[in-house]
Amino acid sequence: MSKIVLREDERLDDLNHLGRQIIQRTDAFCFGMDAVLLAHFPKYGARCRVLDLGTGTGVIPLLMVEEADTVDALELDAEMAERAARSVEYNGLEEKIRVKQGDYREIKELYPAESFDVVLANPPYFPVKSGLAAAVPEKAKARHELTATLSDVIRAARYVLKYHGRFAMVHIPERLDEIFVALSANQMAPKRVQLIEPREGKPANLVLVEAMVGGQAGSIRWLPTLRVYDKEGKYTAEALKYYGKESME
Repeated sequence: MSKIVLREDERLDDLNHLGRQIIQRTDAFCFGMDAVLLAHFPKYGARCRVLDLGTGTGVIPLLMVEEADTVDALELDAEMAERAARSVEYNGLEEKIRVKQGDYREIKELYPAESFDVVLANPPYFPVKSGLAAAVPEKAKARHELTATLSDVIRAARYVLKYHGRFAMVHIPERLDEIFVALSANQMAPKRVQLIEPREGKPANLVLVEAMVGGQAGSIRWLPTLRVYDKEGKYTAEALKYYGKESME
């Protein structure tokens, strides 16, 4: 690992994955389990070229890069992109992960068409109603569609994906109908879907979706629902597999 100098508002967090660590701000939104689940949801390949749309802190590439050939990480916020690039350098992965600052709504100016095998996205979940943008708390802004919509991210994914390329995203179940409509409008068909529920007796609060460009409609594989916590509030065995652990003790 390279040497690192943390700024006053930064900390270094352990990813519990191959000894890797990530730089995050102490006063800003930090990654959650949704990013961990998404990183390990698709199947990659040794020659697979991956693009992470809206990479944020760069956590997803750091968690899955060894499963692919290369990963491009695109982030709109210049400060966050710089921090993600420093995390990549700190972990010695500059030859595998390439961080770029840019707006995926302008994807045609950033990457050639059909140049990736897999695209990942953990986009904002909630639409912002007219006049309410200023009321969204700072740490919650990453979860609200202040700069890009669901359609924006799916449109960008389609542009860069090869024929039969795969797009994987994590979102909320309440918007599954919108997700399926947007996928269809961009020549993609959902192939694998998995609901995530926080604990027994609670409704699912996340959903993982994998779609294929040019895939046949009507062939969705619904995976068993993943429960994150058991009755005692501890991670279930299924959830711990995503962290490569048998327990968090």
